[in-house]
Amino acid sequence: MMKKKVAIILFLTLVLAGYSQDPTAWRGPTRDGIYPETGLMKEWPANGPEVLWSFEELGKGHSSAIVDHGFIYATGMIDNQGNLFKFDLKGKLVFKKAYGPEYTSSYVGTRGTPTIVGEKVYLMSGNGKLYCLDGGKGSMLWSKDLLKDFDGKNIQWGMNESPVVDGEVVYITPGGKKYNLVALDRHTGKLIWSSPGKGELTAYCTPLLFEHNGRKMLATHTETQVVGFDALTGKMLWSQTHTNDFAVHPNTPIYHDGMLFYLSGYGSGGGMLKISDDGNSASRIWTHKKMDSRIGGAVLVDGYLYGSGDSRLWCCYDWKTGREMYTSKEIGNGVVIYADGMLYCYSMMGELALVKADPAGFKVVSKTKVLMGSEQHWAHPVIYDGVLYVRHGKALIAYKVK
Repeated sequence: MMKKKVAIILFLTLVLAGYSQDPTAWRGPTRDGIYPETGLMKEWPANGPEVLWSFEELGKGHSSAIVDHGFIYATGMIDNQGNLFKFDLKGKLVFKKAYGPEYTSSYVGTRGTPTIVGEKVYLMSGNGKLYCLDGGKGSMLWSKDLLKDFDGKNIQWGMNESPVVDGEVVYITPGGKKYNLVALDRHTGKLIWSSPGKGELTAYCTPLLFEHNGRKMLATHTETQVVGFDALTGKMLWSQTHTNDFAVHPNTPIYHDGMLFYLSGYGSGGGMLKISDDGNSASRIWTHKKMDSRIGGAVLVDGYLYGSGDSRLWCCYDWKTGREMYTSKEIGNGVVIYADGMLYCYSMMGELALVKADPAGFKVVSKTKVLMGSEQHWAHPVIYDGVLYVRHGKALIAYKVK
């Protein structure tokens, strides 16, 4: 018992020590697709927002760009090797550094978006390797093979996850029987704790770290389950079954006011869980089928959820009740983020639309087409200092939206 108490005290020390360096993470500062920008255009020019610059030599990949302290980071595969790119805000390439082999079997290229904390960059390859690189020079600091070191197993379309960092700890999901979810020292990669969870394979999902009534928790999808963990100990607290035909669940859940929303594609839709006051259990309170987004996520704005579905639907639901507010087929289904009263929708057909966040209807204000780049339109856009960054395969494009 004494050893366990000492381990918990050490873990808390590691977490609290890193609060001064907030991570820059996938889908924005709160990891939920909400960007705290203001003064953005409420309507774009007829030909779309001005392209400030573009870079068309990223190589193959579906990962998003990420912006941290005046620099932009992106990953791409060239000659089967994954590369970390760093740009300044004017699009000048600062460096390109190879970090190791990338995924070459199906929908090839880079997947998980990097996470930046201070001068360190954390990223995961489609082959299941977790890397920590120096953000200043791009040099390798440490790496872990999740398949060999933690009993993981790769999945049908390659592992995809953006490392979650909190304080001095990085969380990642190897998907092993024993090491299902792990917490590592972010400076060394040393194991702090591991949880067997449900013993299922990982499912392309970046976990959500959140605080519920003063308790730090993690929620994620595995093959057939939505699972909740205590973030300090790794104890699995609850699970709820949620399946689809391909065990593909890339959308990070959304937490608000004691409730957790989850969704995935292939006709499975999503639903809402109410977490008990102590966090030890969760019960399902509503479900739906139409917002069955495979990869596009959703956003919660003023009590309403906005997102898309596989059948080219855009949907809006009441957060508390699950009531459907509208559906629309005005543009193709895809990714959604939010800033300054507007939805930024990037469809799988390459449409980029500015839509008013209004539960009364899907109101497209402006629309353009992403013409640069290659292959699938899957990466999630990013907004930073009045600029919208869109990654499309080999291209990274900076649009002026302020």
